[in-house]
Amino acid sequence: MKKPNQPLSAREVFARNLRRARRLKEMAQEELALRANLSRSYVSEVERGNRNVSIDNMSVLSQAVGVPLRDLVDPELFDLLDNLSE
Repeated sequence: MKKPNQPLSAREVFARNLRRARRLKEMAQEELALRANLSRSYVSEVERGNRNVSIDNMSVLSQAVGVPLRDLVDPELFDLLDNLSE
């Protein structure tokens, strides 16, 4: 278990941001998986941070969700969006 002040790993940041981007676009995991030509279970594991995703699959997923990869690995970008919606 992570300590409360410990920063997220790059995999966890990507997982969190991919899920947030997908949900903002009101896209189901199944749709994202189809667009990325990956299995839904793979996408689920990536979004939960349980899968060590390759840079190639990160690129495919970012294109499928329509968000630049650099945004999906930015630890602060989606936090800013969350703060704006409060």
